[in-house]
Amino acid sequence: MSQKIAGSGTDSPSAPSDLSARVTRALLACGVVAGPLFILVVVIQEFSRAGFDLGRHPPSLLSLGDLGWIQITNFVVAGLLAIAFAVGVRRVLHPGRAGTWGPLLVGAYGVGLIMAGVFVPDASLGFPPGTPEGTPETLSLSAVLHGIGFTLAFGSTTMACLVFASRYAALKRRGWVAYSVATAVAALALSMWPSQDGASVRYFLAAVIVWAWTSVIAARLRTEHTARTDPSMRTLTHGDGAEVRPDPDHVRR
Repeated sequence: MSQKIAGSGTDSPSAPSDLSARVTRALLACGVVAGPLFILVVVIQEFSRAGFDLGRHPPSLLSLGDLGWIQITNFVVAGLLAIAFAVGVRRVLHPGRAGTWGPLLVGAYGVGLIMAGVFVPDASLGFPPGTPEGTPETLSLSAVLHGIGFTLAFGSTTMACLVFASRYAALKRRGWVAYSVATAVAALALSMWPSQDGASVRYFLAAVIVWAWTSVIAARLRTEHTARTDPSMRTLTHGDGAEVRPDPDHVRR
């Protein structure tokens, strides 16, 4: 199945092979499911881990104790899914708007999550049960690297929001611009608020906001990709009747 590209003078595929399209959709789907899966695992542990209180303890402390492997795995799996999503973003956007920095920043987000999982924080605030209240006076190397991973994850995804905001601004999609900028501002405000009161809840809310944005953007890109590559779905509509149109600045893949 091929068509002439006007002005090129050569034959070029109008859509990727079925396998290539399926791979791209699967990679984008990783971005859709990563956030809900991560949040679900944290919420389940909130109700099942003895001594854990999300009102006092940041989710990172779930990496400690006999069942700490669950949260460690949660971080690593979420990071791998984010990296897979980054590959999908590059496949559908490169070399167009957000096609370079978008996947790089989303991939860095995944790397940060993996670091946060591999390197666990120090016990604090009485968790796991039996450990001292308060925070340690000095941090272990593992805790320092965990903090670097956390900073990398939140910093890169915040910048990714702004990169996508720039893309949507160029495409004159004001609603998506506002959503992406609001996500970046909210994540920064919640994660960098100077007071320690309620810090664990703020970190969790920031994670929910960021993961929600990631899932929505992934779903949007997947829908656009399907609209471009599935001959039976060249034009899709949302419930409000708005058409999903291909991004005009990149070649169909």
